[in-house]
Amino acid sequence: MGDDAQQAEADANIQIWKIKKLIKSLEAARGNGTSMISLILPPKSQISAAAKMLGDEYGTASNIKSRVNRQSVLGAITSTQQRLKLFTKVPPNGLVIYCGTILTEDNKEKKVNIDFEPFKPINTSLYLCDNKFHTEALNELLESDDKFGFIVMDGNGSLFGTVAGNHREVLHKFSVDLPKKHGRGGQSALRFARLRLEKRQNYVRKVAETAGQMFLTNDKCNVSGIILAGSADFKNVLYESEVFDQRLVAKVIKTVDVSYGGENGFNQAIELCAETLANVKFIQEKRLISKYFEEISQDTGKFCFGIEDTLKALEMGAVEILICYENLETDRLTLKNSASGEETVLHLSKQQQTDQSHFVTADGTELEIVDKQQLVEWFAENYKTFGAQLEFVTNRSQEGSQFVKGFGGIGGILRYKVDFMEHEFEDADEYM
Repeated sequence: MGDDAQQAEADANIQIWKIKKLIKSLEAARGNGTSMISLILPPKSQISAAAKMLGDEYGTASNIKSRVNRQSVLGAITSTQQRLKLFTKVPPNGLVIYCGTILTEDNKEKKVNIDFEPFKPINTSLYLCDNKFHTEALNELLESDDKFGFIVMDGNGSLFGTVAGNHREVLHKFSVDLPKKHGRGGQSALRFARLRLEKRQNYVRKVAETAGQMFLTNDKCNVSGIILAGSADFKNVLYESEVFDQRLVAKVIKTVDVSYGGENGFNQAIELCAETLANVKFIQEKRLISKYFEEISQDTGKFCFGIEDTLKALEMGAVEILICYENLETDRLTLKNSASGEETVLHLSKQQQTDQSHFVTADGTELEIVDKQQLVEWFAENYKTFGAQLEFVTNRSQEGSQFVKGFGGIGGILRYKVDFMEHEFEDADEYM
């Protein structure tokens, strides 16, 4: 179950990266006139209603005076209608369609037809015909749906809750009656102190046990992080207590002082942690890259960096976690030898491709480019076949920036030690 949850999270991160990439390319696209259609249908909406609406729009657009503009708008509506016909009903998570004619960098016209089901429900209904694509609604797919656990405890009782996005939920609460300190002298003072300590220990034990029931599912923590909140010192006693499950201790991301218990304390704790919760992806990224740097500093041999070594390690099935900068500017080119029909793969940055417009073998045979794909895209499509887990990182944290600048933005944590000097693979250097 632990691996499945991890895999699901990794898959979601890759879907988010794909949406980011799509948004970037759609936002950059510009049309000639109002010939770009953005259509979003939320789950449970009707294809027939959307088809009727497009039919009505077609009728209205037929009256546009400018011939060029009229033809491009009608063309875009027709393309959208054809895309819509491919579906008998709206998929469970909704449907997103972008159709239109855009201008490429060299001012040529190019038709764009994109349709996809988002990886999670999109609760927006949209139809716009404009000179650009509208992607604002896709941004809600990028919002994190990480769930965080809260334990709010004080001398009167405890509350267990979760927060995911802007949704908060109280899972469980109970009250407790702890004896107060008092100043009666004599023998009884020691006995009272002992009873008081015993009751406090029992209370902490009960909180720890309840936390296990709430936040552990199939022996795995079911939240991305845990926040301990409370007045007095109870939360620290709980954190340091032996009875508090170690799997939960590892997930504690913050302890905060609140002036109330119960629901008011829960609300106050959410406010105090807002920034921390927003930065969780950031923290996870820092942890991952720090772990990678640790392998390097301890010289375990269980790491690789650079395109060549990382691809060798992938082919050997040695990569456990493949770490890649999300905006890596490297393409994977497939070259074909027209004489022998042999294919060769090269990985070149945008700059290298500018410097090297054509490719020739050592004996002077020219090679033609038969396929060109961004390397990050190729990783996103193929990482599973190598048995690796793919993690995209940014250069926004100090560690991320160091990884991009110092290690070329690509590397991996390996399952076992690999000596790359021993593995002489066929090299592509013979191509000039």
